[in-house]
Amino acid sequence: MSTIIGVRNLSYAYDGKTVIDDLSFDVHARDFVGLIGSNGAGKTTLLKTLVGLLKPTSGELTLFGKPIREFDEWHRIGYVPQKNALNPLFPATVREVVLSGLYGKRKLYRRITAQDRQRCDDALYALQIGDLAERRIGQLSGGQQQRAFLARALVGNPELLVLDEPTVGIDAETQRAFFSMLRHMHAHHNITFLMVSHDVDQMRAYLGDRPILTSGKLKFYVKSMENAASCRETDLTHALKDWPGAGEPVLVYQ
Repeated sequence: MSTIIGVRNLSYAYDGKTVIDDLSFDVHARDFVGLIGSNGAGKTTLLKTLVGLLKPTSGELTLFGKPIREFDEWHRIGYVPQKNALNPLFPATVREVVLSGLYGKRKLYRRITAQDRQRCDDALYALQIGDLAERRIGQLSGGQQQRAFLARALVGNPELLVLDEPTVGIDAETQRAFFSMLRHMHAHHNITFLMVSHDVDQMRAYLGDRPILTSGKLKFYVKSMENAASCRETDLTHALKDWPGAGEPVLVYQ
């Protein structure tokens, strides 16, 4: 089984305070890893380190078998950061934010195709923000912004999805539908998940009651999917369009 994330003796500290201390773990293909811990346990710090936003104080980190310092296939990873307030004058529209999820660091200026626009519209439709596509992202409510960033992470059909409190600010019914979509994607598609969530009950209901690893205040819950991917659809946009929370008509590009 291939290793998607490899962590060896990872530590991170700032201002003389150790946040992550000598952490080692592996995430394998089609694992669903739920990360639970109290405030200040280092959950967000760990995710930021894994997606290259923070540099660890010490230790080794690999993504898809490559040392992170050599890794350049960022299009393979979808990332939803913890919700933060945006400057209301931030110039990007919701559509532009979602389309940016189709770009890797090496494809920042590639031409937008009709297929790209369709994928974007599918994601906007699924997250019920199709009517907000031309609004500035900074003008949206916190919950609407979070939907936009979810769409951005999913639109690129990632192999690894890293989610930091992805449903904060979203109503309870939509949260349940979102978890249902994730479970389908995990059961039937070749995708790996690493997620922090405040919804401990939802996490444990799917991943089990016992963590497989405890490091400091961090607890890792894991469900591995060993069966072959069984969905006839190879593109994740179908899961987006068909999940119970989907709504809003989309344009069809010919």
